[in-house]
Amino acid sequence: MKRLMQWLVLSIAAAAPAVQAQVQLEVYDRHSGSVLRQYQQGDERWIAGLPGHRYAITIRNRSAERVMAVVSVDGVNVISGDTARPNQSGYVLEPWGRTEIKGWRKSMRQVAAFEFVSLPNSYAARTGRPDNVGVIGVAVFRERGRPSIALEEEYRRYRPSPSAPGRSGSYDKSAPSSKADGYAERQELGTGHGRRESDRARYVQFQRASSRPDQVLRVFYDDPQRLMAMGLIPEPYRYRTRDPQRPRAFPGFAPDPEPYPYRYRSRG
Repeated sequence: MKRLMQWLVLSIAAAAPAVQAQVQLEVYDRHSGSVLRQYQQGDERWIAGLPGHRYAITIRNRSAERVMAVVSVDGVNVISGDTARPNQSGYVLEPWGRTEIKGWRKSMRQVAAFEFVSLPNSYAARTGRPDNVGVIGVAVFRERGRPSIALEEEYRRYRPSPSAPGRSGSYDKSAPSSKADGYAERQELGTGHGRRESDRARYVQFQRASSRPDQVLRVFYDDPQRLMAMGLIPEPYRYRTRDPQRPRAFPGFAPDPEPYPYRYRSRG
């Protein structure tokens, strides 16, 4: 079922008209305060999440017109909670605008925080839909009948540099993708339905220029150990817990002294 859903998303993306990429997608770890690094293998991007860490999805509009972003997590629409489809509700971004989606929308004032949890504890699994756990998706739609805003200088100021370090990892793209394909059945990590948080939203009018998305983004995720097993990220360097070249201030209990190597001569 998971393979079928991924194939359908790819089919939608292939049928969409060819336009310049408009939206940038990042995942922000709210515990560490950093953007999670994206690792690429073939046409797939992956991030490593840590169980118990809350996260947010950051979406940036890099175009001079409003766009709608329909966002799904684990195959579930983050606003309605329905099984995700591109024609559902989404978030509207102003030209060069940015939004941070912190959780499942519960009302116009609150969300339930996104949190990395084990697959059985994920929101999708707890609502009977575990087949697509492990992917974040965004379907982007342009707006009909609204002129673009000419702010090229502002766009240039916010445009990310293609050589900017730390944005994504790069691995041998010629490596077989069977690891990632076959690994989907052993997904360990999902997104939970966390504690309620204040997060205000409002309704706006938006008419899509087409029923098909102009851009479709996907980011897969799992825990670091699983991504290491898949060969997507390297094994971490293991630091020694004790350096024999350096003295230790608190080495433990007091040992018995060794015998003196010689005896002092008595003065007599």
